[in-house]
Amino acid sequence: MDPACHVAQPAEQEAPVNPFKRRTRAYGRTVAVAALAAAAALSGCSAGQVAQTATQEAAINGTSGLAGPIALRNIHIYAVQTTDYIEPGTDVDLVFVAANTSPDVSDELVSITTDIGDVSLQGDTSVPVNGVLVVGTPDGQPSPLESVEPADTAQATVELSKPVTNGLTYDFTFTFEKAGETTVAVPISAGEAPLRDSGESGGSHSGGGH
Repeated sequence: MDPACHVAQPAEQEAPVNPFKRRTRAYGRTVAVAALAAAAALSGCSAGQVAQTATQEAAINGTSGLAGPIALRNIHIYAVQTTDYIEPGTDVDLVFVAANTSPDVSDELVSITTDIGDVSLQGDTSVPVNGVLVVGTPDGQPSPLESVEPADTAQATVELSKPVTNGLTYDFTFTFEKAGETTVAVPISAGEAPLRDSGESGGSHSGGGH
């Protein structure tokens, strides 16, 4: 091969690449990838929030217990709290549903005891076979399932001997004639107090404006 031709080959090589342009292109690709990843993450979070919201339970959410075939659900003290504590001498309602899962043995709620006061029961407290006993009917008490036969609504009133407050739980012992007893730590539902206070305050303010 002619040496002159061999020497001319470097002229055909690619021009030197600008290092700043290469860095700019690489940075652009990095930004694009990061933007896509962020969009995917936000989309995933949004979908998760929607799913979580769809499965949230009601604001009034009591606790549960079990005594043999008797399943206790949504147990809570229902009281309007306007001060730091609900004082002794106050009557509050104990709300719950007792479902009898036995296919052939009915039962009856005999008593409820607690160290924060005296509990009195009113009404029919029997729990029919494959049926439910509904105690108390404030807002938030779920309706009995259509697949079981509901009993008449009963009432359980607690005359407090000790101060109680929202945010804490208090032990209650439920005794059934056949299923025996179970002790459950019961919360207080006092969600209506802010609404009532807000309404009363608004009315007073409006009256003062005349």
